[in-house]
Amino acid sequence: MAKHIGIVASSSEGASLCYRTICLEASAYMGEHNHPEITMSSVPLAEHLTYIKSADWIGLAKSMAYAANKLADAGADFVICPDNTNHLAFHQLSQFTDMPFMHIAEAVMLEATQKKYQKIGILGTKFLMEGMLYQNYMEPYDLTGIIPEEDDRKTVNRIIFEELVKGKVLAPSQLQLIEIINKLKDQHCDAVILGCTELPLIIDSQNAPIPPLDSTRLLARAALKKAVG
Repeated sequence: MAKHIGIVASSSEGASLCYRTICLEASAYMGEHNHPEITMSSVPLAEHLTYIKSADWIGLAKSMAYAANKLADAGADFVICPDNTNHLAFHQLSQFTDMPFMHIAEAVMLEATQKKYQKIGILGTKFLMEGMLYQNYMEPYDLTGIIPEEDDRKTVNRIIFEELVKGKVLAPSQLQLIEIINKLKDQHCDAVILGCTELPLIIDSQNAPIPPLDSTRLLARAALKKAVG
């Protein structure tokens, strides 16, 4: 029997992409029309943003743990959260829940090392880019993380919160993101982390100037492999 996957969701767009990836790719492991049992606890994005904007990682961890404990009651064996920025509260979670969480950065680092990348650009919310989440995870792998300059960080953040989390994928914004990735390429980055759950909706391997590391799908695939053993 496959393990039961719990999803702590915050952004509807990102959580939907994560859920769909697990369901669609499970057939390769489990047979046609089959996938592990999945239960989702969807916390309002507004609640999580209140904690994130005030850097209240304890408050965010409590909120995520509350959702995780609901998933435990529903029978989930482990939990994932497809919202990258929420992982800034990851190390506080064990104070409030016994549910095992998979860290999104670990899934991304595994892919980066397998592809032998060395210098990697990081895109995401301004909280994630400036919060050193991925940079700290890169150190043991001897990888270097580069974030965009301040004005570009503001642009990425705006596109995420004003458009992508609302399901809006606009061509002008796509061009802006491609330009920002080109600047990272000019700094000799050989890949870019799509470190926001919604960025894969607008940037992919077809339009990115350097290979993208799709954190949402990489986490989903890691959870699927864990579930099916």
